[in-house]
Amino acid sequence: MLWPAMAAMAAVGPMQYGYAALAPSIARAHGVSPAEVLLPLAVWLTCQAAVALPATRLLSRGVVGVRVALWLGALLCALAIPSLTAPGIPLLVGYGLLGGTGAGLVYAACTETIARWHPERPGVRVAFVTGAYSCSALPLAFDLRLWPVMAGFGLAAIAWAAAVLRTPPANWWPPEIDPRAWALDRRVLHRQPRAARQFSLGEAVRTPTLVVLTVILVGAGAVAIFDVIALAFLGPTPPWLALAVLLAVTGAGRAAAVPLAERFGRVRVLASALALLALAQGLLAVAAAVAAASMVAVVAAVPAGLGGGAIYPLIAALVREYFGEDRVHGIHGLVYTAKAIAGPAGVGLAIVALPGLAAGAGAPVFVAATLIAATTALLCTTLRRPGVPATLPAPSI
Repeated sequence: MLWPAMAAMAAVGPMQYGYAALAPSIARAHGVSPAEVLLPLAVWLTCQAAVALPATRLLSRGVVGVRVALWLGALLCALAIPSLTAPGIPLLVGYGLLGGTGAGLVYAACTETIARWHPERPGVRVAFVTGAYSCSALPLAFDLRLWPVMAGFGLAAIAWAAAVLRTPPANWWPPEIDPRAWALDRRVLHRQPRAARQFSLGEAVRTPTLVVLTVILVGAGAVAIFDVIALAFLGPTPPWLALAVLLAVTGAGRAAAVPLAERFGRVRVLASALALLALAQGLLAVAAAVAAASMVAVVAAVPAGLGGGAIYPLIAALVREYFGEDRVHGIHGLVYTAKAIAGPAGVGLAIVALPGLAAGAGAPVFVAATLIAATTALLCTTLRRPGVPATLPAPSI
């Protein structure tokens, strides 16, 4: 089940990261402003994230099958592709609304299915699959003319996943793993700490912890999206290198985040990832302010990708650790919908920065992004496991 899900995730990833890379070319080809090209991306991000909660709840309850979700997602993505040649309302509705909704269905179906097939280590498996979501746009950083070819292969990949993916039986457990030994294994308890109790969606919403996780995702998610757009327009020497590094490292950051968190602690690794994201903004501020420092943007792409890629799987793992397994899909779906705010915020930040980038004066916006990322890192110190008495000390970072 892992490879079909990964193929489907790789198919929809270029619709986010690839479009950001294509944005300067689309603006030049149609003679429109960058803001007009980026507005559909904001709509796409909103729709992709907004679908998360209803889709995961319908999938987890068996109301909608994974194959139905994937076929519908493939159809909507196919309808979105022709709109790339027509700016304005067709692009807004076709790519933004239809494409975002289709990608959200594919994303929800793949992550939900893989988590259910691998209940012993769902965070690691889902993080591995979502790594393909970021890396798949990498060829576009080298040659933007590959977009039509990648779109065709992408639709075929989703169709393949829809044909072979299926959900496991109720209460599935891998037969090669003894569930009793697994439940009592100290190494497992260290890697995957258990929640104090199983929280319902309504109970989770009333905890300060969920609010903090949501705020972290909004702030860090906005900065991560801003970085992709900014590097596409910043144009260091050579022009594709920084973006290629960012996309590759983002995928690696997603895949490596949870294994590292199992070893060193989820909150500690999340805080470190956010600190890397803040560091990257400072380096990008230097690259934007000093014309001779364009290669600094390539260096900055490494911490930006590691930090920006790690936040999503780490927050998903923390939701599981803090609120339990029973309602995890609905609770994480609710937190993930914060990307519907983070996406437009990141695009808005990029639109504000672009005039300054063109004039060599984009540093102030990167300084603001540094402050946002640093604030989210500091918020990690306030995270506490819900249900544990407040008299117990919070874990150190």
